[in-house]
Amino acid sequence: MSYQSLLIENRNDILIVTINREKAYNALNQQVFNDLNDIFTKYAPTLPGLKGVVITGAGEKAFVAGADIKEFSGISPENGKRLSKRGQDVFFAIEQFNKPVIAAVNGFALGGGCELSMACHMRIAGEKAKFGQPEVNLGLIPGYGGTQRLTRYIGKAKSMELHLTADMIGAEEAHRLGLVNYVVPKGEEVAKAIEIIEKIGTKAPLAVAKAIQCINEYYEKGNGYDMEVDLFAECTTTEDFKEGTAAFVEKRKAEFKGK
Repeated sequence: MSYQSLLIENRNDILIVTINREKAYNALNQQVFNDLNDIFTKYAPTLPGLKGVVITGAGEKAFVAGADIKEFSGISPENGKRLSKRGQDVFFAIEQFNKPVIAAVNGFALGGGCELSMACHMRIAGEKAKFGQPEVNLGLIPGYGGTQRLTRYIGKAKSMELHLTADMIGAEEAHRLGLVNYVVPKGEEVAKAIEIIEKIGTKAPLAVAKAIQCINEYYEKGNGYDMEVDLFAECTTTEDFKEGTAAFVEKRKAEFKGK
């Protein structure tokens, strides 16, 4: 499978997706959104044995340094609304994907790039990575979910500060605030993301998918208890549940089949 704006590599059933616009600091244009949407709604769901997806940026300077501002020039309110809604829909597809999706942030993650990283289930930051929502510098606000996800991750006061000042934060502060899962030496972001996905890949696939669903339900609606009850019950009907409990009792490694 090939895409105009992305490089795709299947590495031991882990899909490495690299946004490949290095000269533009991997800025998000509509082609990137179209390609990401195809990956998460059409291509990746068809891959047998897929363990998860890693998203990163080409080159050494940027994960994604923002949206492609050239596409914003002279935009009407109607087109602005469509542009924002399209970006949100693509990022929802990433957030709701039933396998782990990890952002390997290898440089600047600003504006739409920060929003993309936050749509992923986890974030691994290189030690030189920078995060920020600088849209007010352009007379804009984030349009792809930034005001919502950043506030959920780091709290209202700090989110207000970063959105209103347009300040950037480094990897260590992002980790301290809870935005980033791990900070690693530059160049080791993808390797750490793969390590985590490999570990998750040893767990029951159906249970992993349902855990993602329940956590997203809380973040979207503020209450996922009812869904947790229903999906817990569904888990008890699976072959993986029978295998997992039997393996625990028999003191052996479980062999899950995703059934």
